[in-house]
Amino acid sequence: MKKKLRRNAFTLIEVLIVVVIMAVLAATIIPQFTTSTKDARDNAAAFNVRTMQCQVELYKQQHLEKYPPANDFVNQMTTATNIDSGTTGETPYGPYMQEVPANPYNGSQEVVAVAAEGTAPDAPVGTAGWQYDQSNGRVYANHAEAFAGG
Repeated sequence: MKKKLRRNAFTLIEVLIVVVIMAVLAATIIPQFTTSTKDARDNAAAFNVRTMQCQVELYKQQHLEKYPPANDFVNQMTTATNIDSGTTGETPYGPYMQEVPANPYNGSQEVVAVAAEGTAPDAPVGTAGWQYDQSNGRVYANHAEAFAGG
């Protein structure tokens, strides 16, 4: 009597069908991850802008209704200051941030003044992370994606 040999393997057709199914799934799932990454970056930038603006408003309330100077923004926001924005002598206010958050679009923590005070910027300036308008305390993410409605 002859024994029937039973093979425990996949046929070429079965392997090809699995590969095609995996390719179709990958083609539909990968674009969703791309947009979720962009959405996460946009939300992080919006959160950082709101946080920085809240801290700028707190600074203003404690410094005779004056916003921090654009040319010394980082120092004024990350160190203790006195009522006239000085850092020497009695310094009862601040710091308002441990550090300026990194812009999620370009990773920069640098803050630059907007080109024309009182107007929203319409384009990024250099490689800085943020644009700051001393006239109204507004902070803007400094990256082309932020200005493209992203």
